[in-house]
Amino acid sequence: MAESSENIIIGHVAKRLGSDEIEKMHMQNSRMVSEFRANQLEKDAKKHWDLFYKRNETKFYKDRHWTTREFEELLDLASSENQGILFEIGCGVGNFIYPLIEDGLKFKKIYACDLSTKAIELVKEHKLYNEETIIAFQADVTMDNCFSKINVSVNVATLIFVLSAIHPNKFHKVVANLYSIMDSGGVVLFRDYGLYDMAQIRFKPGHKIDENFYMRQDGTRTYYFSIEEISNLFESSGFQTLSCVYIQRRTVNKKENIDVPRIFVQAKFKKI
Repeated sequence: MAESSENIIIGHVAKRLGSDEIEKMHMQNSRMVSEFRANQLEKDAKKHWDLFYKRNETKFYKDRHWTTREFEELLDLASSENQGILFEIGCGVGNFIYPLIEDGLKFKKIYACDLSTKAIELVKEHKLYNEETIIAFQADVTMDNCFSKINVSVNVATLIFVLSAIHPNKFHKVVANLYSIMDSGGVVLFRDYGLYDMAQIRFKPGHKIDENFYMRQDGTRTYYFSIEEISNLFESSGFQTLSCVYIQRRTVNKKENIDVPRIFVQAKFKKI
């Protein structure tokens, strides 16, 4: 277990910070986002994501062709005799669901929601969008009755790089809402940013909102998780932890001479 006099390093983590990295994180505390600005970011969360998708449309995120390799539950759900119900929370423009369809996976129904109205418009403009099998809708997953469009129990739900964009005070509400629509034995597949990911360490002063919670230049926000925090969060809402680990990858872009280490939390939770 790593320790710090100012609680920079908490619990079991995927890496031990060097002295330069610790100094960078100390510096983040020298100028925090003001309370007024933080409240405004929360109020305008949908606005910032709508602007993000209006600006970038379908060009920013790459299609996620890795999901079936990491989460075999997707293959099991699609190959069963009675194909099940898949639900993606935070679907963006469809970079998760459409690669699955392109790979030939078939589900009884796919539900997909996003906070951004613009993102949902782009999902529906995709050539593979079919209203008979895909139901895409705008939703604020921190609110009551946010999943009212889902009238069946969900077998597999995904929460991939989504929870980190939500205010930490609302994490429990999101997971409780998800628990309410999952089938007994249903599984949630989770991946998000891990504590001390290089992107967290690189934030300059003036971007930190709260502990492990930051504002990006475009007004969107991001949080960095420990595995203990994620397990406790889901278990407190009634889920059973099947797995919860740090995974380390590298972001490589030879054209721009980028090669940086990344840390993510990857987990699976089952509704008992």
